[in-house]
Amino acid sequence: MAADEQLRVAVIGAGLIGVDLADKIRRSAVLDLALVAGRDRDSLGLRRAAEMGHPTSAGGIRAVVASGPYDVVFDATNAESHAAHWAALRATGTTLIDLTPRGEGTVVVPGVNGTLAADCRHLNLVSCGGQAAIPVLHTISQRCTPTYIEVVSTGASASAGRATRLNLDQYIATTSAAIRTFTGTPEAKVLVNLSPARPAPPFRVAMTVLADDIRPAPLRTSVAVAADAVRAYVPGYKVTSLSVATDRIQVVVEVTPAGDRLPRHAGSVDIINAAAVLLAEQSSAASRR
Repeated sequence: MAADEQLRVAVIGAGLIGVDLADKIRRSAVLDLALVAGRDRDSLGLRRAAEMGHPTSAGGIRAVVASGPYDVVFDATNAESHAAHWAALRATGTTLIDLTPRGEGTVVVPGVNGTLAADCRHLNLVSCGGQAAIPVLHTISQRCTPTYIEVVSTGASASAGRATRLNLDQYIATTSAAIRTFTGTPEAKVLVNLSPARPAPPFRVAMTVLADDIRPAPLRTSVAVAADAVRAYVPGYKVTSLSVATDRIQVVVEVTPAGDRLPRHAGSVDIINAAAVLLAEQSSAASRR
């Protein structure tokens, strides 16, 4: 694609998520990363982004506004900062894709309602656990009527930075609200485990669904189709366990990053970043129609 047809994009945040996001954008044919903005000029993340050849700034959102406008900005900072970022960008016409668990904007999960990305300028990606669980839970809710859903996300401590740890309350609240929205289930419980085990465990999401009208064969087929749809943009996504009884469904998924840049335990980073880039690319395709 010619340079003048690419979307001009920026990333706010230079932690593990922001740096991997920059790497994924670099490999996109339709996105042109014009800035990675952090707040510490000496941070390892900004240095790595510069080594990849991207312009960088320690000016945070002020640098993004000053160097804009951008077609898309990815917010890879923290839930507390996101509201100010949207307030600063709202009037610029930029599409803001929120990778924090702030819980504002239009909730989007590719494969479920990704088509909304073309029509909305403030997109909320829920959380890494939400991106892993909701495609499966949504398809289950099309085959039965869940009365209770429990989701337990387990990730390696090494893949959870300071912002992730500070945002755990928002992560739980935003993920449980999104699960209720996408499944129509009245009660959803979300738990998070950060494991210090060595070797570091893969990112794993275990789901338990209680329902009264379960038909095992169609449900198993639907879960397999949903997993295939996620693998189209997250190759390391797989269902590792599926148990279906008359009143209970238990599903476990794991995510292993593709490529060599991310450690194998950082599937949480891989899935939410892959979703963010896909939505930006879909926005680009819609703008050319």
